[in-house]
Amino acid sequence: MRIIILICGEGLGHTSRCLALGKEFLAGGHEVHFGAYGYSKEMVEKTGYSAHEIPSEIKLIGKAGTLDFKGSIEATLKNVDILGGPKLLKLIKDTDPDVIFSDSYYLGTLAGFTLRIPVYLILNQSNMEEFFKNRGVSLRLLGKMTRSFYNQIFEKVNKIIVPDFPPPYTVCRKNLNFRGKVQEKVFYSGPLLREKYEEVEQIPLKKPHIVSLIGGFGYREPILKKVIETAKLDTSINYTLISGPSLDPLKLADLPENVELLKFIEDTYPYMKGSDAVIAPGGHSTIIEALSFGIPILSFPDKENSEQENNSEVIEEEGYGRMLSYSTPPEVVLECIREVLEEERYRNKTQRLRRLARELNGPSAVREMLEKEFKEKAF
Repeated sequence: MRIIILICGEGLGHTSRCLALGKEFLAGGHEVHFGAYGYSKEMVEKTGYSAHEIPSEIKLIGKAGTLDFKGSIEATLKNVDILGGPKLLKLIKDTDPDVIFSDSYYLGTLAGFTLRIPVYLILNQSNMEEFFKNRGVSLRLLGKMTRSFYNQIFEKVNKIIVPDFPPPYTVCRKNLNFRGKVQEKVFYSGPLLREKYEEVEQIPLKKPHIVSLIGGFGYREPILKKVIETAKLDTSINYTLISGPSLDPLKLADLPENVELLKFIEDTYPYMKGSDAVIAPGGHSTIIEALSFGIPILSFPDKENSEQENNSEVIEEEGYGRMLSYSTPPEVVLECIREVLEEERYRNKTQRLRRLARELNGPSAVREMLEKEFKEKAF
């Protein structure tokens, strides 16, 4: 088959799991095209694939750990390319795919409907209207319109792929709300990892070792500063901090000897595998990757980001780690780190998910599902 994968560029987790799918499809003998923008496009190209430029869909901005919702809407509207739709339609016509995989990229989904091409939608949140709650009357109305729009999308796509563990282990379960016949379209693929745990050669790290995968956006800089202050309180615990593409590591000075700060790197799996615990925001993909490697998590969800807060709540409730906040003082952060390192129940639970991720083999499951459905249509 000829497959085009269209990627939402806000949050590099979308890109990582799409690269996992692309690798699997190519290994299965299929032709794959990527469509992406911004850091996402750069990441695809650095991995060794070519990528078509597609219009950006949303723009996220924030400050001091808080997602600026109104500012993000304004930035998105300012960056709208009125010719984006026609350009995307032309790209899809030129590549002439048998199927479109759209990772939270709804413009691509609509283009697929227009051209009557089967669409497989990848997402880890279906209740996007949650973002509009408690934000005034006008935004609540916008939330209702958003819910209606997405429900129509869900009804028309061929399949909805949730790149997560199936119930009852689903991490993003609080962010899912499928109704009626749409539930029959949902396919829990399991984690979509670019590399299997057994294939990754871990980085030898001095133990005990915490790896921070905050990455992403510069407004998460306060977490990195808090982690540095935490590290100073107990130098027997070692840290590797991996910054995001929009964060200048030179801003974080005065590092203690038990902390190493690295510039943004695409492949964090070797560091993750060599760690004893991971510090991460509440983003779905980073959490899923850590759990698939059997690593407990200390999660700092972005403030006023209901999706991330829900993911972090599941981490806390299921005993996969601890949910913290931007206001948690370094002394408390340190005690949570010690708790996760010292109490085996955290590692036991996350190791169970590592085994489950291996058995599910998400990328292979998606490829086999797609091939089966197209084979049945052929007959």
